[in-house]
Parts: sequence; structure tokens; C-alpha cells
Amino acid sequence: MATDRTALLALDAVTLRDRLASGAVRAIDLTEACLAQIAEREPDVQAFAWLDPDHARKQASALDERRIRGQPTGPLHGLPVALKDIIDTVGIPTQNGTARDAGRKPMRDAFVTERLRAAGAVILGKTVTTELAFMDAGPTRNPHNPAHTPGGSSSGSAAAVAAAMVPLAVGTQTGGSVIRPAAFCGVTGYKPTFGGIPRRGILAQSPSLDTVGVFARTAPEAAMLAEVLFGHDAEDTATALAPHPGLLRLAQSAPPLPPVFAIVHPPGWEDADPQVHAAFDELAQALGDQGFIAPLPALFDRAAAAREQINFAEMARCYYTYARDAGDTLGPHVRGAINTGNAILARDYLSALDVGRVLNAGLDEIFDRCDAILCPAAPGPAPEGLDSTGSAIFNGLWTFCGTPAITLPVLTAENGLPMGVQLVARRGDDARLMRNATWLATWLDAS
Repeated sequence: MATDRTALLALDAVTLRDRLASGAVRAIDLTEACLAQIAEREPDVQAFAWLDPDHARKQASALDERRIRGQPTGPLHGLPVALKDIIDTVGIPTQNGTARDAGRKPMRDAFVTERLRAAGAVILGKTVTTELAFMDAGPTRNPHNPAHTPGGSSSGSAAAVAAAMVPLAVGTQTGGSVIRPAAFCGVTGYKPTFGGIPRRGILAQSPSLDTVGVFARTAPEAAMLAEVLFGHDAEDTATALAPHPGLLRLAQSAPPLPPVFAIVHPPGWEDADPQVHAAFDELAQALGDQGFIAPLPALFDRAAAAREQINFAEMARCYYTYARDAGDTLGPHVRGAINTGNAILARDYLSALDVGRVLNAGLDEIFDRCDAILCPAAPGPAPEGLDSTGSAIFNGLWTFCGTPAITLPVLTAENGLPMGVQLVARRGDDARLMRNATWLATWLDAS
């Protein structure tokens, strides 16, 4: 059974989708394999905030019965997916990583939960989030070394995929909460263009920044999951009626010409681990004419402070009831951010919002010369210790600009921990970003 489980969990999610659709693999067998892997790895990794094996089995068995009867199946038929525990699920606890919401069971599914159910996914469980999706760490550990952080705030989602407990997972990013834990845990993390995936039914921390993202092992797998979640929702004004992005099709296609990458050293580069510097020097040399160094305008040095002002001011508003009713029990990072947000003047908040628009104008000049920006996903491998989730300095900039970003687990530090390479594209260019990410991963693997 262990060998069968290993072979099944070694298959990529796109292959699993095809085999599930044809009946070559049963949903119940894949779900059982995931549950067995969870039983083995979860005591060390602690990725799940809620898990009911019988509930997962009932979903899988119902999906198998549906296929046997010849009824229509969805694009994710039988694939287990884990959801960050700030995403509402009817009848299933959504506790937002905080004691105040312990036992909370939503009356309505989030938009992404509805989409997953309609697509035939098995909602395997809810994954650990840091408290209120901020910086006070939860119990999850890095699957590669339990003495190191998995990152945050989507810590459980990244760790669950990295430990092969689930092939796909959903998280969110307001600063670096998808890209950073994906890089630390050695999986692919994808943050779409702002507004690409509706956020209705997801804990709101900073509506000007909050973005739904996904975790998988490779870019095509991430594309397959995210494509199902893209859409318009009248209850989320950040979304828009737009054509389907076709993420998976482009992720599996070859570019007409080898892509050109702008290698960017973002603010904070000088403080990155020397291993990151060395890796990107080698990468630039290997790319040759397909890569060029692109300096960012001086205004980008203001991005981190402006993004933080927006984040904290909106946290003070969104988390007002938490501060009022449970302020003494909140972690120090959440309390500190809310207190800072309460002191931010409306003038400064509105000025910070203006900075994002100017930054995107500066990025347009770079994107006119390249197919994607290439930069580190984190300042180094996952730091040792579990009190901090690590620095998001190389992620917040792209969240602030609303640009799509993806990290690929293609580098390894001297201590054996993974390091990620991050690709960034122009707003709305998500499908081309996927194609270029697949090209780069294949090219690096061949190199």
C-alpha cells in the first residue's frame, strides 16, 4: 500500500486529473493516499487546522459514483484541495487562526469554495494560517527541516503541498503570504493579478491588497487550479468581467521565441543572503542575451513603507471588532499593526494609494523590453526558528502593484533548504507569465 501511495502521490496534478476523468484512478483511492500521507507527516508538519477523513472520503465516493453513472464531471474531478483557514466553508470550521473565532462555522461558502465544489474537487481540509493572516506564527513547521519556519501567512497550505499531503492548495497574499511560504517550502506559489480571483467569503485584512493565490508543485498544476477560480463576482468590486485567462493552455505551450527576462534587484537586495546574490549572478550569466539587469526607479524605495501604510490603515478598519472584543488575546504583531493603523492620517493613506499607480507606470517601461521580470522570491532560505515567518521584502512590492507573480522551486541553499526564483509580469498578463514560468523551469532543469 505504501508503494502504491508513493506512486500515486508522485504523479503531477494534471496527470491525476486526466486519470481521474478516465476512471484509471478513483477519487477515493487518491483521497485515501492523501489521508495516509497526512497520518504519517502531519504530527511533524502540523499543516492542518481542521481535518475530517470521513468527510473527505464521502466526497470522493460521491464523485466516483457520479462518474460511474455517466453524469458530468468537473475540471478538477476527484482532486483533493486544501483551503487556508480564512476561506469560508459551510458547516466546516473557518477559524481565521485566532481564538476569538474558535468553532466558527460559516453559513455560506466563499466564492472559491463554491467554484471548487462545482469543479468536482474534494475539499480535503483547512490549513493553518498565522493569526488573522498576519505575522504571529502558527504551529506549522517546514517539511524540509522542522526547526525552520514554513513562512506565512499561508503556512499550512504551502507545507501541506510540500509534504505531498495534498496536490493542490489555496492561500492568500497581502504582503508575501503565498510567494514566501512557497519559496521556503520548495513548491510553486502563484499570486494572480489583483482582482483576478474573487475574495467574497474570505477574511478581509486589506481590501486594496488582499489577493487569492494557489500552491502546487509546478506552474501547469498551479495554472490548472487557478483557472477554475478566476472570475467576476458582483460582491467583490476588485473583480471585472473579462475573458477566461486560459492559464493551463499557455502554461503547457511553448513560447514563439525564447523569452527575455529583466533581472531586477528589488529594494532590500543588499541585505539578501550571499547565496541569493551568487545564484542570480549565475542565472544572469547563463541566460546571456535572454537576460538583462533592469534597475528600478528610485521611487520604488518608497514602496514598502507605502504598502505598509495601506495595509495597517485597512487592518485597523477591518479588524476593529477583533481589537475591541479580543485585543488582549491577539498576538503582538497583529496588535501592533492595528495600533499603528489607528494613527495613520487619511491624507497619508490616500497618498500611499497614489504611489501604487506611479509604480506601475515605471514598471511598464521595463515590461516593454522583456517578457517577465526575474527576481528572488525571498532574501534566502527559510530562517531557523518558528517565532518569525521570515521577510516579505521581495513580495510586498508586487502585491502593492497588483502584478501577477509566481515562484519556482529551482534553487537549493547550502543547508539543503529550497530557495525560489520569482517571475513577475504586467497586470493581466497571467497566462503569458505561466508560459514563461514553464519555459524557465524546463530550461533550468535541462541546464
